Amino acid sequence: MLQAPTEAVHGLVGRSAQIASIRRLIEKASHNRLPVLLLGESGTGKEVVARAVHNANPRGAFVPIDCGSLVGTLMESELFGHVKGAFSGAVENKRGLVELADGGTAFFDEIGDLPLEMQVKLLRLIQEREFRAVGSLQWKKVDLRIIAATHRNLQAEVAAGRFRLDLFYRLNVFSIRLPALRERKEDIPQLIRYFVDAGQRAGLPGIEPTPEFFETLLCYDWPGNVRELKHCIDRVSALRSEGALMQMSDLPSALQYHRAAAGLQQFSNAIQHESSSPLPEFSLAPASPVISLLDSERRSIVKALESTGGEKARTAHLLGIGRTTLYRKMKQYGIG
Repeated sequence: MLQAPTEAVHGLVGRSAQIASIRRLIEKASHNRLPVLLLGESGTGKEVVARAVHNANPRGAFVPIDCGSLVGTLMESELFGHVKGAFSGAVENKRGLVELADGGTAFFDEIGDLPLEMQVKLLRLIQEREFRAVGSLQWKKVDLRIIAATHRNLQAEVAAGRFRLDLFYRLNVFSIRLPALRERKEDIPQLIRYFVDAGQRAGLPGIEPTPEFFETLLCYDWPGNVRELKHCIDRVSALRSEGALMQMSDLPSALQYHRAAAGLQQFSNAIQHESSSPLPEFSLAPASPVISLLDSERRSIVKALESTGGEKARTAHLLGIGRTTLYRKMKQYGIG
């Protein structure tokens, strides 16, 4: 059964030591206006932390700037604005994102994607707290906090000549590393509860995870991190009716494939470490483009049953699974 809705302190869900440490760093960062650098894989919640730093001591607007979407000749105009007549199509003065953040926080998401020529202008913004709109001769002063985030290794980018060393030093004053979800799996049950509750508030059905569902989600490494987990729960919720149990067949294909592959690996490991009396030799059917993982699992169960003379308890022990799981899989595959 799902427990009561989980509270998200600073927007972060979880009780792991990593999350507790990040909450403390958010509090410390909010007490000053120094640049903050957020590091971590995609989907770990860098914008959530950026907003938390801003909201912990709110002042002015929070303006997100997606550096990966700033392309072409209009990049400088998007950041710093332009004056009328600065270029073809500039029919009026326009304020840029940096000016919109004056008095508040400018969040430069994926700062590692910013081209070198724009890195120079950002460096001046940090050092001098001023910028110049495209086509203007006037420098404008701004008072803002700069928070930058990236999934890249900026030190490696500096070594490769793709990121300025002086800008890296300016940004890396107060850094916070966000852990991947696979590094804090103890938070997954709380995250599931939180996303189910959030889904209900958004109109999705309330659902119940089975122990098998929990186990599958805990065994997966979540390359897309918290974002991928949220999308998974939203998908399963959308496919279920109110109060229904979460079904394994509702999982995204990546998780179903991982679950089947993990089951075969578990069988293989159990066989390799079998220390009881010798059994007739058999091996797992290899996964291939021709034989599906489910076919491979079925063949492995059949071979294990043959090796034990049909003894269910010994077969389950050999495969490293419980007898209930063995009976369910035998029924699933039509094995008599």
